[in-house]
Amino acid sequence: MKGKERHTGKRNGTQGSKDRQRPAAARTERWKHKPDSHDYPAAAEYLSLVMEEALAAEVVAAMEQAPMVHRLAKDLLRASRLPALPEDNVHVAADLAKVRAGELLSPVLLVRGDAGAGVALTVADGYHRICASYLLDENAPIPCHLVDPAVGPSMRDRTAGAAERQASGPANT
Repeated sequence: MKGKERHTGKRNGTQGSKDRQRPAAARTERWKHKPDSHDYPAAAEYLSLVMEEALAAEVVAAMEQAPMVHRLAKDLLRASRLPALPEDNVHVAADLAKVRAGELLSPVLLVRGDAGAGVALTVADGYHRICASYLLDENAPIPCHLVDPAVGPSMRDRTAGAAERQASGPANT
């Protein structure tokens, strides 16, 4: 081989991740500076399935105000306990096609988990984008709006009330 040797993607005798075998252009991801307007209603729809609708609305409102943070694709999948979908998944394939065409991907919307309580990170919107990014480069930093589940006053009141009930023990009857 003339010039520099091509990296084979092998590590310690095992096959490395797919990103090491893809051309550099395929690994390049570009992200929008803010989520698409339809991402917030999509997040609210999903969250309303796992929490009360009013709380879902509070969480989404907090997402709209949350600062952008960046987290690695592999860490988002691990924290959410979701599997990486394959590149032949129709939605993942569409996001991979967008990246290859130079289109910008929308940042993802997340609700922080609680490891102590066994609660995983919730991907409110952007699971397929996370999977596409992971397939291209598991170490890719993904822009996120990440909020705590107890964001609004009504949730703090509910959390405080539950803690008080737990501390007082079962009611004497």
